[in-house]
Amino acid sequence: MEYLKWSYQDRIATITIERPPANALSSGLLRELSAVLDEIEPNREIGVIVIHGEGRFFSAGADIKEFTTVTSSEGFANLGKFGQDLFDRMEKFPKPIIAAIHGAALGGGLELAMACHIRYVSENAKLGLPELQLGLIPGFAGTQRLPKYIGVARAAEMLFTSEPISGLEAVEYGLANRAFPESQLLDEAYKLAGKIAKKSPGSIQATIELLNYAKTEEFYEGAKREAELFGEVFVSEDAKEGIQAFLEKREPSFKGA
Repeated sequence: MEYLKWSYQDRIATITIERPPANALSSGLLRELSAVLDEIEPNREIGVIVIHGEGRFFSAGADIKEFTTVTSSEGFANLGKFGQDLFDRMEKFPKPIIAAIHGAALGGGLELAMACHIRYVSENAKLGLPELQLGLIPGFAGTQRLPKYIGVARAAEMLFTSEPISGLEAVEYGLANRAFPESQLLDEAYKLAGKIAKKSPGSIQATIELLNYAKTEEFYEGAKREAELFGEVFVSEDAKEGIQAFLEKREPSFKGA
C-alpha cells in the first residue's frame, strides 16, 4: 500500500490515510481503499472499522493536480462513478465503519466521511464541500448525501458558499454524531468501536442492510446525474479557470462559460 496502512486488534480494524500533506483522495488511494475492504470483508476476526487520517487532516479533498491529467467529460464522469460505487459499497459494508475526523474533511474527504456509518469529529474540525469555489461540483454523491443528513436548505448554503462548518456545528446539524477535543477523538472512536464489536455480527449485518433501505431510487438517480454533470462541468472554461486559480493560489475569475 502506498497511500494507506491498516491493521486490526480486538476485532477492530484501523485504516489510516497516509498521503501527506493533505491526504488528498487520488484515484490510486481510492483503489487501495477498495482493496483493503476486499481483505477485511471476509475476515471473521474483524467486526468494526475505524478510518482516520495521519497528520493534520482527515482528508482535505480530491487530488486537484490529478484532475489536470483527465481531458474528457467521459473520463471525469467515470472517475465520479468509481468513487460513487466505492462509497455506496461502504454504506452497505457488512461491518460498521466509523470515521474519526480531525483537521479537515473537505470535498471528496467529506464525501468519504459521509459514506461511513458513524462520524466522530474533533470540535475544531472543518467539514465542507468547496467544489463550487473551483467552478466544479461534487462527484462522489456529495450532492445526494449532504441534504440527507442536514436538510436541503443547509446543504444549499454549504454548497453555494463553499464555506465549511466546524465539528461542533456538524453535530448540531446532524452531519456528525459527536464532537470531542482533538486529543480525545481517536480514543472515543475506539471506545465506540469496542462496544459495537461485542454485538452479534449477524445482527449488525442485518441492521446495516435494513438501514440502507432509506436510500431511495431518487438517491441513485441523483447520483447518476451527478456523475454525468461532474463530467460536463469539468470540461467547461470556468472549471479550467477554477482549477488553474487553485493551483496558482489566487481568486478565480468565472465568465459563465
